Amino acid sequence: MPDRPLFLERASFRRRRLGDAARVMPVLALLLVLVPVWWMPERISSAGGAIWLFGLWAALIVAIWMLHRTLRRADATTLRASRAITDPRPDDHAV
Repeated sequence: MPDRPLFLERASFRRRRLGDAARVMPVLALLLVLVPVWWMPERISSAGGAIWLFGLWAALIVAIWMLHRTLRRADATTLRASRAITDPRPDDHAV
């Protein structure tokens, strides 16, 4: 039987994948900003480009907020699990 609980590996794996998503977000944002320029530069007016840019900006704010919130929860889960492994019975010392 393993010394560590199974959920620790899942939690740390999830936290690493969320960290990877946070690292990819700036590259994805850059590519999405350039989409109108690549696909149809003559069809998009400056007003359409401004709507695209500010809509993308708002969507990125929401996406980064959600990613940050999920990453903080994953960090807390990983920390709780690692503390449970190092000190499995913290209340026994108070007796």
